[in-house]
Amino acid sequence: MNFNYEAVTDQGEKKRGVVEAQTKDLAITALQRRGLIITTINEEGQKGGLLNMSIFERVPMKDVVILSRQISTLFEAQVSAVKAFSLMAGSAENPLLRRTINQITEDIQAGYSISSALAKHPAIFSEFYVNMVHAGEESGKLNQVFSYLADYLDRQYALTSKTRNALVYPSFVIFVFFTVMGLMFTLVIPKLGQIIVDTGQDIPIYTKVVIGISSFLVDYGIFIIIGLIVAIGYILWLSRSEKGKEYIDNIKISLPFIGPLFRKVYLSRIADNLDTMLSSGISIIRSMEITGTVVGSRTYKGIMDASGEMVKGGSSLSDAFSRYPDHIPQIMVQMVKVGEESGSIPNILKTLAKFYKREVDEAVDTLISMIEPAMIVILGVSVGLLLASILVPIYNIASGIQ
Repeated sequence: MNFNYEAVTDQGEKKRGVVEAQTKDLAITALQRRGLIITTINEEGQKGGLLNMSIFERVPMKDVVILSRQISTLFEAQVSAVKAFSLMAGSAENPLLRRTINQITEDIQAGYSISSALAKHPAIFSEFYVNMVHAGEESGKLNQVFSYLADYLDRQYALTSKTRNALVYPSFVIFVFFTVMGLMFTLVIPKLGQIIVDTGQDIPIYTKVVIGISSFLVDYGIFIIIGLIVAIGYILWLSRSEKGKEYIDNIKISLPFIGPLFRKVYLSRIADNLDTMLSSGISIIRSMEITGTVVGSRTYKGIMDASGEMVKGGSSLSDAFSRYPDHIPQIMVQMVKVGEESGSIPNILKTLAKFYKREVDEAVDTLISMIEPAMIVILGVSVGLLLASILVPIYNIASGIQ
């Protein structure tokens, strides 16, 4: 029989393939002999259990933050790993997280290390998270590591939430704007425009333009809607391919106003990730590899991967970063260089992370303060001009009748 499997190595590398064995137990034994940690294994044509749950289930980052902080407290109180995770499973409100922690508890009881047990659930515990825990196991500072992780995830959650929320209001206003204009052009303008045309009076040029746009939308609006649906579908399809994701990531950091905001978010994550991992004793090359996977941008992942190769070849981190002046600013390069010369790179990176977090906060506040009044003014002026172009001829008709 053939069994499809997914597994991870001790270094956190994901593996996927097919193994042939007479039974499932023999397949598991064969994979474990290769040094693999199995995450899923099923006979071809069958679906698995826990790890094939509903795609709609997810664990919010704030739940992982709370879990990390509570585990840190329990470890500090000298509670065993099995007991700590068992207690967390009993108090977890999220069903998926509860089932996951129960499985982690069983794996630890079976002899797995904590990091190996966590690595079996990459959808909840990232490679960064697993490697941090692995470093804590090696250094004997698990309580500190879980505390670092809670603080780090808390910062990232706040940063991501603020950036996302900054774009919610402008998106809502834009949606309302196009909805109102669409209703005006397709429902209101055609009726009023017909009244104006039937009077036979001279129609101002701006009114002709409005009536023409209205007629076009009424006649061909369905094709515009179909075109938009196709365009959105194409973008969604494109966003699932690696080239498409990289293309979209490049566009995000190139957009006016919003582009600099995204760049600062990614730079903050890079500095924060490297600081947290280097402070926990993880090598700089491994730290850069993992940072590239969690930064959230294919563009910056490519930069981190290439920079890691240069560092592996003997270059300094500042020299590697200096090769990308369009994406990594000179101030970051210079500060990293100072950290290298003084032997305090983690402290410098911590300072950079705080600096870029403040920059993101200020950029978000500025963006909101600019967009809100601008969108309201544009919406008001557009609707006002639209109504004026129709109401002025109607007023002239009424005046002529009197």
